[in-house]
Amino acid sequence: MEVQMKAVVQCGGRGTRLRPHTSILPKPLMPIGARPVLELVLKWLRRNGIGEVFVTTGYLGHLIRSVCGDGSQWNMQITYTQELEPLGTIGPLSLLREQLNEPFLVLNGDVLTDLNLNQLIHNHRKSDANITIGTSVRSTKMDFGVIDEIDGRVTGFREKPELTNLVSMGIYCMNPVVLERIPSGVPFGFDDLMFQMLEEEARVNVFKHTGLWLDIGRVEDFLKAQDIAWDEQSSAFATAAA
Repeated sequence: MEVQMKAVVQCGGRGTRLRPHTSILPKPLMPIGARPVLELVLKWLRRNGIGEVFVTTGYLGHLIRSVCGDGSQWNMQITYTQELEPLGTIGPLSLLREQLNEPFLVLNGDVLTDLNLNQLIHNHRKSDANITIGTSVRSTKMDFGVIDEIDGRVTGFREKPELTNLVSMGIYCMNPVVLERIPSGVPFGFDDLMFQMLEEEARVNVFKHTGLWLDIGRVEDFLKAQDIAWDEQSSAFATAAA
């Protein structure tokens, strides 16, 4: 089933968490097995009915363009933007104001997931939110003993507790009206956008995903991805159900 929605794949970051590897390759070209992560992401989008993709590039962007080309090898159309100066995580969308005239997808170019895109898009379209954030639950183990206190007296103690939070997967559905909030030519992050929308009490929804999600920018997730068979038949990249 064709989703009929444009997607923006963000590939302009410097990949500082994977240094020194990303001093040679941009993060989206880091290999998962024998293939760059961006190739896996693009093929997953295509199998989920996405045919038109905009790839935002900055650092080492020429390498990304040389690897992915115009997308014809995957039966999709790829258009590139190039940041002369880093524009943050959401700022690059300012370069695509004319092209994004309908609800669109935005995702980081280093995310591997079995998220059902059709469900995410359907959830967004039937809501009155201007942004729907794909979310997952992540646990973070503290490296410290955590102390609770009142007026200097210890009331509780937890040794290296595990904290559980609902976190952004780096995948969003957005309406074009969001572009009006993004300034041109200056860095603007997703956090800036969220603070602005929350302050104005603008509606933002979440779509909760309970399946697989790996953020390849994290060393732990990058290594974990190497142990999974990211091929055409992998359940992680199965075509989303309608």
